[in-house]
Amino acid sequence: MTMNSSPASSGSFLLGGDLPVNRLGYGAMHLTGYGMWGPPRDKRNAIQVLRHAVYELGINFIDTADSYGPGDNEEIIRKALHPYPENLVICTKGGMLRSGELDWIHDAPGAPYIQPLGDPRYLRQQVELSLRRLRVDCIALYQLHSIDPKMPLADSLGELVRLQEQGKIRHIGLSNQPGVSIEQLVEAQKTARIVAIENLYNVADRADDAVLDYAEQHHIAFIPWFPLGHGGLVGPDSALTAIARLYAVTPSQLALAWLLHRSPSTLLIPGTTSIKHLQENTSAARVDLNAAEVRAIAEAVDRADVPSWRPERDAQLPVADTSP
Repeated sequence: MTMNSSPASSGSFLLGGDLPVNRLGYGAMHLTGYGMWGPPRDKRNAIQVLRHAVYELGINFIDTADSYGPGDNEEIIRKALHPYPENLVICTKGGMLRSGELDWIHDAPGAPYIQPLGDPRYLRQQVELSLRRLRVDCIALYQLHSIDPKMPLADSLGELVRLQEQGKIRHIGLSNQPGVSIEQLVEAQKTARIVAIENLYNVADRADDAVLDYAEQHHIAFIPWFPLGHGGLVGPDSALTAIARLYAVTPSQLALAWLLHRSPSTLLIPGTTSIKHLQENTSAARVDLNAAEVRAIAEAVDRADVPSWRPERDAQLPVADTSP
């Protein structure tokens, strides 16, 4: 392993063929209140973190959603960064309902912890609200936050295509819980040009390896959520601690570097409320791994049997800031 001289060494990805973004971005989800509900506890700190990420570190891709707050996350981004730098790409999402602190709406006993809503009328409303909160005329990347099983996917995406044709969305992406399958992606592409997908993926949970490979082959950005796992890949008890020590990096830096080297299509969005940890995360872009090291890291994590977090295993969305 070698260390390059610049955090920008994460490289870039040409999103949609026309938007160059650094492959190490920032996930703003935790810049809200407890349980991703309400405004940030410390608005001043939230603003400082966002400004440091963009103006000091050169991060030019920020991921958010209308359900974080709801709405408050988009508003704090606007307050911190508007008017936006010309090269900043903000990705927001819509199509997921919230009911209150810590809760996602349930419509039946045993239902998933989220309640997607892909009704075209609702999606149009949410796009308009996101435009207003972010204070932009066009959203650079808008993702359907979760596929609604009660609504034809073509209907949900069709409305986003109409908004795209009206100049309110530049590019369309797709997210799902725990992730978008190849079959869903192929179906989605019949209606819209999908330039990005957002799936659960990290070195300890590689169930979507085939999806990532498909995305790479078709020049689609693959945005891993939970890039540092459910807390199992950070801290002194991390399965990566021993191997990270050999390279004089932290476990979280090694986990992020692994994702950057797993595929040129990965676009990372680690989140944190700490400038110190933000700087640490960004420094992961300087870690250069060879193919043998990438395999060895995955094998070490497999031997440690780090628990995965997926909706079928856990009915509660984690709310702690497990990213450093």
